[in-house]
Amino acid sequence: MFRLNLALAFGTAIACASCRDVSAFNTGGDSFQGAVVAGDFVRTGVAEDTNLCLTLDTDHLQDAPGNLSTSDGRFHAAAMRPIPQIWHDPLSTIAFGEGRIKNLVYVVAASQPFDDGDGNDVMTVVSLLASGGVEVRLIRGAPNVALEAGAPSPTNVFAVFSLVRQKGPCSY
Repeated sequence: MFRLNLALAFGTAIACASCRDVSAFNTGGDSFQGAVVAGDFVRTGVAEDTNLCLTLDTDHLQDAPGNLSTSDGRFHAAAMRPIPQIWHDPLSTIAFGEGRIKNLVYVVAASQPFDDGDGNDVMTVVSLLASGGVEVRLIRGAPNVALEAGAPSPTNVFAVFSLVRQKGPCSY
């Protein structure tokens, strides 16, 4: 019995060590706001003067995590939609780069349609940073190697936004 209790205690300690408290990122009535990284090598489909605003409810990361808006109007209070299966997949533990407490993957529908008729969904990766800031990556499509004659070219989006906490809600 002692071994079983010891094993359970050890297992619980290891599990808790991998848990990270992200409650400090809950925005309440505030928001995270910031500019897109301007370099063309990490940006396509988003103008270099675009800003993004994010609200986040850390008590509901798996069902209603928040929304985002961009200053160019592409997204306006667009709800981040969780992918239920991801929470039971190793992808939910994705880790990249230094200083990231947690990386979250969502889908967001653009408020303004893309011209290619390929839907409005954009993959969104939200990184909660040890510095207290947030990074948001918007990812949509990839260049086609060979397009059929007359086929519309897909609207590719790849943008990284660096956000800091701001008092008050999103202004756009």
